Amino acid sequence: AEKIGKREVVGHGWNGMPVYADRVDYPMPAIRFKEPTRDILALREKEKGDWKKLSIQEKKALYRASFCQTFSEMKYPTGEWKACLGAALIVTSMSLAGMLLLKAFVYEPIPETFDEEHQKAQLKRMLDLNINPIHGVSSKWDYDNNKWK
Repeated sequence: AEKIGKREVVGHGWNGMPVYADRVDYPMPAIRFKEPTRDILALREKEKGDWKKLSIQEKKALYRASFCQTFSEMKYPTGEWKACLGAALIVTSMSLAGMLLLKAFVYEPIPETFDEEHQKAQLKRMLDLNINPIHGVSSKWDYDNNKWK
């Protein structure tokens, strides 16, 4: 039997490479998880016979010699999402703090033409000059009655 170190190669492997990985989508790794001990070798000889003669503890020992985790252990949530969410919130708060600092100390105040009074005056001037009369704002103004259509 082929071996990697002292561990047996028991399958094709992940992409043909003899590696061990606990994966739900690839449940049969190419090499056994543990190196064989005398106890495990004795159990492997015993497993070649009738499996009904093996105790539950012996079956579990054989399983743990070949695999690190069960499927339920692999599927169990790791809590990694908490670290990801925490990092995302830290980055977001740092960005927000940077934006507020820039707004407070770097950027000039917005021009006065952004207030509502100046915007209304600008709209009135656009209507007076009949700007974009086909599809624009002037097309929605009734010039005869001086109100919106």
